[in-house]
Amino acid sequence: MSTAETLALLDWKRRVFSLYAAVRALEPEAGWELWRETRDELFRSHLQSPLPAERRASFGGLEYWPYDPQARVVAELEDVEAAAKPVETSGTEPILFRPFARATFELRGERLSLEVAWLAAYGGGAFLSFRDATSGRESYGGGRYLLDTVKGADLGEDDGRLVLDFNFAYNPSCSYDPGWVCPLAPPANRLPVAVEVGERHVA
Repeated sequence: MSTAETLALLDWKRRVFSLYAAVRALEPEAGWELWRETRDELFRSHLQSPLPAERRASFGGLEYWPYDPQARVVAELEDVEAAAKPVETSGTEPILFRPFARATFELRGERLSLEVAWLAAYGGGAFLSFRDATSGRESYGGGRYLLDTVKGADLGEDDGRLVLDFNFAYNPSCSYDPGWVCPLAPPANRLPVAVEVGERHVA
């Protein structure tokens, strides 16, 4: 990676961290609108856009389901004692994550849970991805991300409970360009319901 590319990556990370800080300070739907608008701008014009360069000129914006306030939940966290384990990626090599908590919540009347993991690499970072009944049809088959603190994607907590707003579920970079390598949702995080909020996937 050249110096210019490294500096562009640092700028991308700063802008995403700032975006989520701004989102946390706003009412949820207003934050979601800002999030969508800023992501579209970054995808269209930033040197670190996940979109291939030839697609950026004609890029008309990412596609989402309508905002649903009932898709914002708070999850109780239960400690998990587990060793780091390999998680499948879109590339040829897995990435090690250590599950450290189980997040349990109610979504549209369904009692559900997802595993929260810690990146087993220098500095670490919390990560939560999931698949659901839309995966591979209306959303990306490898799953969508809700929490990725290495990249700044973090909606915070509420009185010791983790905020999970599925309106903010987004596709990993590899869904736009196979040149990117991304961790995929592990088997423990495959939901039996259709989560029809957040970012859609258009092949």
